[in-house]
Amino acid sequence: VALLDFNSEAGQESKAALDEQFEAQRTLFIQCDVTDQEQLKGAFKKVIEHFGRLDIVVNNAGVNNEKDWESTIQTNLTSVIRGTYLGLEYMRKGNGGDGGVIINMSSLAGLMPAAFQPVYCATKHGVIGFTRSIAVTANMDNYGVRLNTICPGFVNTPILQSIDKEENMGQYYSYKDEIKNMMQFYGVMDPSIIAEGLITIIEDDTLNGEVMKITVSQGIHFQQYGQTPFKSSKR
Repeated sequence: VALLDFNSEAGQESKAALDEQFEAQRTLFIQCDVTDQEQLKGAFKKVIEHFGRLDIVVNNAGVNNEKDWESTIQTNLTSVIRGTYLGLEYMRKGNGGDGGVIINMSSLAGLMPAAFQPVYCATKHGVIGFTRSIAVTANMDNYGVRLNTICPGFVNTPILQSIDKEENMGQYYSYKDEIKNMMQFYGVMDPSIIAEGLITIIEDDTLNGEVMKITVSQGIHFQQYGQTPFKSSKR
């Protein structure tokens, strides 16, 4: 497992915890700003150099910043697109790869409006649209790579703390209590159930272009869509 994080301390702690259970060389931590194109490219290269191959990519870096909304788009959407294309470059069968799985983290906010977090909401809608579209392409062109999206509700991670900060919420800061009321209404999940959904996608090789929803009330389930209106025959 290769871990990428801007937060060096958190990354080293995660690697140390894994090292207690597994051999040290089986994990790799790389400090990386995913919004920096060259850093992200370099991180993928280091992973290949260390492990020799790539099988699974999880693009799950995310921020909530309505004040500096450009940075939210860079982290939540642009870096997910770039991480997907880098993963495909190494795993796509037509490019010498062995196939694999790419999982892009969205949110329930990618499927419905999110009052007081419009830019966050837009990025999460974008992740779903991009992933579902590239999954159709991957299937039509026989990439050998499956691409799916996970859309959790509120999860107990540090991103929830950003709601209390004016430097994150900007003009929506005064609505922080309304967001907290929503959290209380829908409930907050432990990250372990998201991990369970992730493993399901990795292990079930029938899943491609799917949008997995994870909520307190319904657990792991899938968004239902109508049939894709246009299916091209292979060129």
